[in-house]
Amino acid sequence: VQLQASGGGLVQPGGSLRLACAASVRTFSHYAVGWFRRAPGKEREFVAAISWGGISTDYADSVKGRFTISRDNAKNTAYLRMNSLRPEDTAVYYCAASSTEYIAGADTRLYDYWGQGTLVTVSS
Repeated sequence: VQLQASGGGLVQPGGSLRLACAASVRTFSHYAVGWFRRAPGKEREFVAAISWGGISTDYADSVKGRFTISRDNAKNTAYLRMNSLRPEDTAVYYCAASSTEYIAGADTRLYDYWGQGTLVTVSS
């Protein structure tokens, strides 16, 4: 399984971006998906997760109410909609997929596959 993250870029504080994670697998609906990020000089951190069918979601406290994770299994793609962006959201964002969990949450050990990352820069 290969994951391709895209949609990053430069945005002003308060702006929005939508990241996409395209999977090269026909059984994408059998994988839980998560988004993580790594800010400069910091450890990788959990952002959001979604279950196989998209019914269940989980978010880091720092993004609740601002970010929305979703998926379109017919397109083998998961999304991360980011609103009200802040400078502290600046990071490389990674998507990951788990073949064993209904929803994998923040535990990186539960994810089998990782994308290459897309850079989000929030700056005026």
